[in-house]
Amino acid sequence: MSVETSEMAKRVRNLVVVAIAAVLSVAVILGLQTRSPAASLSEMAEAAVPIEVAMANSKPTMIEFYANWCTSCQAMAPDIQQLKDSYAGRVNFVMLNVDNTQWLPEMLNYRVDGIPHFEFLAADSLEKGAAIGELPRAILAENLDALIKDQPLPHAQISGRTSEVDTATNPVNAQPKADPRGHGAQVID
Repeated sequence: MSVETSEMAKRVRNLVVVAIAAVLSVAVILGLQTRSPAASLSEMAEAAVPIEVAMANSKPTMIEFYANWCTSCQAMAPDIQQLKDSYAGRVNFVMLNVDNTQWLPEMLNYRVDGIPHFEFLAADSLEKGAAIGELPRAILAENLDALIKDQPLPHAQISGRTSEVDTATNPVNAQPKADPRGHGAQVID
């Protein structure tokens, strides 16, 4: 009888181990499915307010100049998404990809030479300040709060770590070069 009891105890122990493994597997799968995905810059840009709408709807606006390859932009994406959620309906969030030459006039206008580059515009679309580079969410939030209240921005010209914008697509920082065929005229590549 002790052999049967010992065999029965092994079976019960094995059954308990299998049950625990099954429960843990289900927990891991459910945990992965319910985990909120990291904010994708492309998805955020698709959901952003078009610049034409932002300039016309009489709300304050934060324009983010970004690129998908920008590590600082990627690092800030979750914070930007949280800000968008917190300030929804009160502030326009516009995202302009610096790799898209369509936004070159805006890049030139706001002197974008590093990203992420954030421009803060009052409800009348006039520039109130800029924040450039990887910055804490709290700094951007303080600027947004001031923007909503139509007060001076506490961090109107602040800089953090940036990614440089390629001068081939952004002539803002391109250095003039002498063209031997230009007889002394300088050209920008």
